[in-house]
Amino acid sequence: MSTTLPLFWHLSSASKKERLDASVKLVSSLEHFQSNFVPKDSPETSENEDEDEGNKSNGLDAFNAQDVSYSLRRLIRGLASPRESSRLGFAVALTELLSRIDTVTCSQIVQIILDSSKPQGSMTGQEERDILFARLFGLTSVIQSGLLLRDTTLPSSSTTASDLSSFKEVLVQLLALGEKKSWLRESAWWSIRLAVDALAQSDVSWKDEALDATIAAIYSESKIWTPEKVALTLRLQSAFPSRDWKKYLSPTFKNPELLSTGNLSAIARILKESDADEDEESDLPKTGSWKPQVHFVWDMLLDQVLPKSGVQREGAPKGSFPEFFRIVVDESLFASTSSPERKYWGFQVFQKALPRVSADDMPMLFTRNFMRSWINHLSNSDRYLHKAARQVVTDIQNVVKSNPKIGFSLILQLTGVNGSRQFDKLTKTKTVESILTSMDNEGIQSYIEYLLKQVDEEPSASAEAEADIQALNTRRAWIIDQLSALIRNGAIPKSDAWIQTILDWLTVHGLFIIAKKSEKGAITALRSVPSPAFSEELRKNCRERLLACLADLTAQTAVIKGDSKATKVAAVASDGRFWVSRVLATIEELEEDTKHVRPLNEPDEEEVEQRQKARQILSRLKDVSEDRREEARGVELLLAATLVHIYCADDDDADPEPLENCIDGASRLFPAEHKKGKKGRKSMGEDKGKDKELPEPVDVLVDTVIGFLEKGTAYLRAAANQVFALLSGSVQESTIDLILTQLERRDPEELMADEDEDVEMEDAEDSVEDDDAEDDEESASSSSSAGEEDEDEDEDEADEEADLELRRKIEEALRVNGISAATGDSDDESEEDLMDDDQMLAIDDKLAAAFKARAAEKGHRKDVDAQREATHFKNRVLDLIDTFVRKQPTSPLIIRLIMPLVELIVGTGPDEKQLADKATGILRNRIGKSKEVPTSVAAEDAAKTLEELHELARKASTSDVLTTLSQCSLYLTKILLHAGAVEPVQKAYRESLHDFVARKSSKLNTAFFDDFVKRHSQAAWGLRDDLVKASEDALNVYRQMQAFHLLQTLVNQLPALGDRKAEVLAFVPKLRKAILETLSKACSGSIQVQPAQAKDILKLALVAARQTKRVVQNDAETSAAWEPSKWSELANTLASNDRFKTSVGLQGMCKQIVQLLQDDKAGSKASGKSKEKAKATATKRKAEDADVDPEADAAESTKKAKHKKAKKAKSG
Repeated sequence: MSTTLPLFWHLSSASKKERLDASVKLVSSLEHFQSNFVPKDSPETSENEDEDEGNKSNGLDAFNAQDVSYSLRRLIRGLASPRESSRLGFAVALTELLSRIDTVTCSQIVQIILDSSKPQGSMTGQEERDILFARLFGLTSVIQSGLLLRDTTLPSSSTTASDLSSFKEVLVQLLALGEKKSWLRESAWWSIRLAVDALAQSDVSWKDEALDATIAAIYSESKIWTPEKVALTLRLQSAFPSRDWKKYLSPTFKNPELLSTGNLSAIARILKESDADEDEESDLPKTGSWKPQVHFVWDMLLDQVLPKSGVQREGAPKGSFPEFFRIVVDESLFASTSSPERKYWGFQVFQKALPRVSADDMPMLFTRNFMRSWINHLSNSDRYLHKAARQVVTDIQNVVKSNPKIGFSLILQLTGVNGSRQFDKLTKTKTVESILTSMDNEGIQSYIEYLLKQVDEEPSASAEAEADIQALNTRRAWIIDQLSALIRNGAIPKSDAWIQTILDWLTVHGLFIIAKKSEKGAITALRSVPSPAFSEELRKNCRERLLACLADLTAQTAVIKGDSKATKVAAVASDGRFWVSRVLATIEELEEDTKHVRPLNEPDEEEVEQRQKARQILSRLKDVSEDRREEARGVELLLAATLVHIYCADDDDADPEPLENCIDGASRLFPAEHKKGKKGRKSMGEDKGKDKELPEPVDVLVDTVIGFLEKGTAYLRAAANQVFALLSGSVQESTIDLILTQLERRDPEELMADEDEDVEMEDAEDSVEDDDAEDDEESASSSSSAGEEDEDEDEDEADEEADLELRRKIEEALRVNGISAATGDSDDESEEDLMDDDQMLAIDDKLAAAFKARAAEKGHRKDVDAQREATHFKNRVLDLIDTFVRKQPTSPLIIRLIMPLVELIVGTGPDEKQLADKATGILRNRIGKSKEVPTSVAAEDAAKTLEELHELARKASTSDVLTTLSQCSLYLTKILLHAGAVEPVQKAYRESLHDFVARKSSKLNTAFFDDFVKRHSQAAWGLRDDLVKASEDALNVYRQMQAFHLLQTLVNQLPALGDRKAEVLAFVPKLRKAILETLSKACSGSIQVQPAQAKDILKLALVAARQTKRVVQNDAETSAAWEPSKWSELANTLASNDRFKTSVGLQGMCKQIVQLLQDDKAGSKASGKSKEKAKATATKRKAEDADVDPEADAAESTKKAKHKKAKKAKSG
């Protein structure tokens, strides 16, 4: 026993792994003990072992080892322990032990279980609960171990392990447990179901008697039906179908087959835990009886009516699942009068059924009441079952991810009859959208076909025909939204086939009228004629969605597989063609198909001619050489995008000028090849002169791109950005100037003046039109987009408020002068007295003031709107600049961008902070961090820009601006050094250095020069004398110390400069002189230098001396340059100075310099010291090279030396 006792403790562990390990070890040990045990011969005891408890106990001890019998009793007693997870651990160990040993009887174990779990009158509620659970777990262990139906006999005895009486006893005790406590009923009956399962598979001789006893106990002794009884009936009917079940089920159930349709209503009432014979039942569950976990009977019911896929079952599914779900779940748990608790059960039943249902059977689950409850609880987070409804959404999404083919069926249910087309909007979720993202291309194609079929569904022939037409238009508008959402959602896997289907459908219904359907046509939209025809508003919606889809497709990238590798290209399909070009090809095909379609708007001759020219250029661009291919693709995209926009634009927005400019620029950029004809020299000369006056072709195209950026549509902006990215390689100086002109700050009054001129011109044109044109304008304005309507409504409200205020002021002015405002309430007002001249003059000033205030308010609002639009436009222009720098990092034109961007940063106000931030990002991240530098740069231009940058840096308003200017300066420095122009760089930094140390209000800082010295040390070395001079000419000690800091940074770069021996030997005396003079002045009190500052200066001297020794490689020359005697004198001066004599570290640093400068021989004679001191000196050198405090290092070395001496003394 001593070996098994420690194992019992771990059976109560909270860790499942520890419990199982302890169980395995315990059972293995007990099996070993039992195998070595020799039972005693006691036949008398064996024959009478069932007479009393003592004999039973002796029988247990007689046939089992002492450890085994002890363990059995302790495991049974441990079932009542409330400590941690002891009940679980002891039950598992007991079950496993009973299944392994064959030396116990069922009656013995059951009796021990009952004796150890007898309730006492003095027990508390918790103790009674533990006792009842111990009995339940013990009896369940007997069943699961197989001991209940074991027909073998004990060794050396004729007694069988189990008999009928033991079976009946277990059955009676489990039924009694269920009756004693309602919260134990489900668990007790679940154990009974295990016993029935075991009985069905057993071959014991008393099987029929046991079955009769079970049926009698369940059906005869109790007529009340509960969910547990339904579950057991399902199991018994399945295992023993030959019984007369009609006798047992009546009168509650009419049909002996429990899941027949006639019995479902009774089952529904039972599963709601109400009396099956009640006509009405309370919505609220009985107190203490409801629990959130769904009953185990539901798994058994679903196994019967909806077997799991892949599970082999005997026979076909029993009952009809649609009827079962409708009656038992939808009309019961999800009824309108059902309580939230029962609806919660319903959601769990749905989650259990969802993985079992196939795509064809999916409509069975999404029933009317369920969908109503689900949508209601999803729509608001305050709803009682909102979390449960959200969990259903998560389960649906997981099912689609594991089986994408089921996604289409799910969407049909969510947007179908019982759901809503606006499901995501109603529930404030992205359920439909997430399902679409998990579907495969086949499923999305099926969804598109489903949507398109609904387009042509004619309205029902009812009296309310107008309402039906309105519903049809609403459905078609929803279909248009769904089709465009498929393209615009980036998470949905794209396929060229279904994208082209959607684009063709939007093109056909947005731009054409179908006259006759084409069954065999390539365009699927022509295979049916919509009846009734699309309204003008729907056609406009199609055009807007077409452009929105093209905007998203233009911004998206596709992987184009080439011969060697795959590349990502924007705005194209998988075959490399632009999506815009594909739509344009569809339009051309439809224009030629006059048999089946006709254009919505017939173009005039001039428009037809312009479009024909554009198409000729597009066809010509296909034959461009490979070196100009990218440029040609940019022109192709611009022309195609312009043509599509003209097709889709309304009459008011149709502007032929962009297309004309595109044709002009493209035709001159890619001229047609004409045959040489007879032409005079004079005419040739005239054409050349005329060409010189015209702007560059690329400028014309980029100007069109800029014009697109001014428009408010995402389509034109997306096309403009992609076009410019393709044309960036052809950009010239004039093009850059054209772009930068857009960033110039303009006065809002000029903007308003331009707008006023445009308005006057439009008014002059409109005055020629007749009243019909005005009606057209009104109809066009009424069908504007939702965003524009909202803006117009806001402006109208503001105008109405302002008009009311103006009216109030006018009425006040009239009232002051004794004139009441007309209200229209009396007829006497028409007979008012006329005012004389004096009265008119009296109110004239007040009326003028009121009108002036009103005009000022309108003007201010227009100024604000104009300024806001200008800021948005400049933001888009900055996107072009960012694209150019990203695509052409080696272009010399980048230099021309720097100063305008800097001026934009410096000159913008707080209302344009976004502009400044974007420009800063371009300068810092795109330009400043570029690894490539422009080639073929004009050094004069770069030097001039660098000089201007430094002038601005000296007056920088903030540190952020100075950091940006510093990065730009480093970028230009890299360009100039790459071009071999060192002098302009040194000149600019020399002047800035002088400004930094000599001018008090200078905005420069040390980092501005530090970065230059570290990144371009070769060029910075040329400023070494200037840095020394700067330390001497510094305005104050602080600036002087900054100069010394820069000198130290430069000295640290000496190893990277190569062989500079002569220059170093010439520079060192100047540096030494500056340092010694500064410290001498500090000792004399001429300047106020703090000990910490003096220490930094000496650190510079020490580092410089060490670097000099490394570069020169000659101790005599190094010593001559640094003059050790001067440093010895300085050490003595510091020691005798009242200000610095307490700073012994300063004197120590001077001595280190002197020791460093001695030659090797003198050093070896003078330092005939111990090895410990040499090591300490080496440690000091390493620390000083790493800019470590030498004073602290010296102290540390001294401590180490003392520590070593003490160790030697002890060892001696």
